[in-house]
Amino acid sequence: MPLNQELRDEINRLHANVCAGLADPTRILILYTLSDGPYPVGKIARQLDTNQPTISRHLQVLRERNLVTSQREGHRVFYSLSDERIIQALDLLRAVLADNLKKQVALASNVNPSPESAPDS
Repeated sequence: MPLNQELRDEINRLHANVCAGLADPTRILILYTLSDGPYPVGKIARQLDTNQPTISRHLQVLRERNLVTSQREGHRVFYSLSDERIIQALDLLRAVLADNLKKQVALASNVNPSPESAPDS
């Protein structure tokens, strides 16, 4: 049965908003950094050992996709997660990746047995 148009539209919005926002590892690291609480750009840059203009560009992408929010306090702007569930989603994706890697290792060890387990000639 083909997917209905409503589901297709929702998936397209999901991809455009969330997936595109997560398409860069630095942006994912920013999200994990912000899971500890609100931070200004400079502190995020120091935490990630990345220059401030690069972090600012990534934050703009995350803000445009509503993954982070910003709040001005005096001359500094603090960024925070717009929804804590994004970290849960990232943790779930990391768990899937870890399980897949374990399966690949197990498969590789079955295909290429170690020399100690090879029969004597």
